[in-house]
Amino acid sequence: MVVGVLAYAAVVVLLRVSGKRTLSKMNAFDFVVTIALGSTLASVLLSKDVPLAEGVLAFVVLVVLQYLLAWLGSRSDRVQRLIKSEPALLLYQGRFLEKALRRERVSKEEVHAAVRSQGIAKLEDLEAVVLETDGSFSVIRTNPEGGPGSLGHVSGYPPEKPGAARI
Repeated sequence: MVVGVLAYAAVVVLLRVSGKRTLSKMNAFDFVVTIALGSTLASVLLSKDVPLAEGVLAFVVLVVLQYLLAWLGSRSDRVQRLIKSEPALLLYQGRFLEKALRRERVSKEEVHAAVRSQGIAKLEDLEAVVLETDGSFSVIRTNPEGGPGSLGHVSGYPPEKPGAARI
């Protein structure tokens, strides 16, 4: 019980010191760190073969690696491209982008569900649906002012005409 309390306290302290970015869900590396922290905590709590000091050291190593990757990624475009995917345009102005759907392994039904979850009944009322780097969908209503707005840095924007299929 003492080891459990101390291990839990160590994780909380490390996460507070390392900042919000450590447990974000921005990319695959963030996901791996989150899972690894949980797995390490479980090992420390459940295995008598893993001393508290080794578990805390493992926490520190994971948090430091995450911090270094985030730090490098925020300063280097090359590192950023290596560790982070780009958002992908899946639907644009009422048209599904078939190539993007296949490449991202997303079904039209998943896009429809994301649209419904935003309370939108017709796809024609949308400017775009974007698959974000964390796997979530952004549903963007039609922009009456025109222009790329927040779509300027999305992979596949503007879409190619031949790859689009009318709904």
